[in-house]
Amino acid sequence: MLAQIVTSALAFNGMRPAAPVRSAVNMAAKKAVAVSSGFEDALGAQAPLGLFDPLGLLTDADEAKFDRLRFVELKHGRICMLAVLGHIVTTAGIRLPGNIDYSGHTFASIPSGLAALSAMPKNGFWQMVLFVGLLECGVMRDLTGDAEFVGDFRNNYIDFGWDTFSEEEKLSKRAIELNNGRAAQMGILALMVHEKLNGDAYVINTLLGSPVAY
Repeated sequence: MLAQIVTSALAFNGMRPAAPVRSAVNMAAKKAVAVSSGFEDALGAQAPLGLFDPLGLLTDADEAKFDRLRFVELKHGRICMLAVLGHIVTTAGIRLPGNIDYSGHTFASIPSGLAALSAMPKNGFWQMVLFVGLLECGVMRDLTGDAEFVGDFRNNYIDFGWDTFSEEEKLSKRAIELNNGRAAQMGILALMVHEKLNGDAYVINTLLGSPVAY
């Protein structure tokens, strides 16, 4: 952990880390990859880290456990991609028209980010929970048993031309979704952390001289 912190700090300062630090980081990364064997060629195991499993979750894992972990990773990634997009859209001032409840509270009065949870009416919050539950139980799952891969929720209904793609194109698009989901998980975490730290979720914009009204 200390080696990672030192290396990150030196990277921001434009300095080269000392050889022992660099070696320690490389050894830690190699160890994390080496611990998890059997899935080195799985989708998402790509350069520069390959199969990165620092917690050893895949040690002696079978295909069923891997599929379960991949399913959870995909679901979290998809949720976080929606969360990041929603954060950006609402921060840009785009809201639904009209009121959110019968008391006269408008959609435009609800702030972005975590602050929205405490600002929205409680009934509105539970409506969202119910809607997500309905999606979870009746939509976002393999209802037909015809899924081509873990996370395939088309259910012979939504296609968007998927069956016209070659196998290489399908793998490429699945890898893109997986990596975008991973990035979104880090992105929404950063937005929430910075919102709580100093009230500036888009701190990088501020550092670059283009602050975002938040």
